[in-house]
Amino acid sequence: MSADLVRAAQGGDTMAMNDLLSELTPYLGRICGPIALDNGPDAVQEALISIFRNLGSLRDPPAFRGWARAIAVREAVRIARRQHHAVELAELPSRQDVESAVDIRDVLERLSPEHRAVLVLRDLEGLPEEEAARLLHVPEGTVKSRLHRARRSFRKAWQS
Repeated sequence: MSADLVRAAQGGDTMAMNDLLSELTPYLGRICGPIALDNGPDAVQEALISIFRNLGSLRDPPAFRGWARAIAVREAVRIARRQHHAVELAELPSRQDVESAVDIRDVLERLSPEHRAVLVLRDLEGLPEEEAARLLHVPEGTVKSRLHRARRSFRKAWQS
C-alpha cells in the first residue's frame, strides 16, 4: 500500500479508499483469524470500519500498515473476548482424540484471546516484544510472560 494511495483516500478519493481497503482486507484476515478464530471475519469487518472512519486522523501515511495492524489486533482481541469461553487445559482431549480431531486451530481455541494475540504478533508477524507491547497497550514484561505462557500452553496442548 503506497503512501500516495493512503493520501488520496484521506483526500476523499472514493476509488482510492476502495482500492486501499481491498488491498488491506487479506492482511487483516491473516491477523484477525488466529486471534478471533470463528469470529475473524467479524473482526476484519470491524477493523475495516474503524480504518475507514479514522483514516483522516492518520498523520503519517507511510505508517498506514502498522496503524491498520494495531486496529486489527485491537478489534480481534475485543471480539474474541466477547465470545471467549475459555477451555481449561485440563479439559484437553486424550491423545487418541487429539490425533483424530485436533489441529492448530483447535489448539488455538484453548488459548485466551490475549495469548493468541501475542502469538500472532510475535510468531506470525515477527514483531519485537516492545512493538507487541505497544500494540496491545501492556508493558513489555506482560508480553514476555504472556508469550511464555502461550507457547507453553500451545506446546502442551499440541503434544498431549
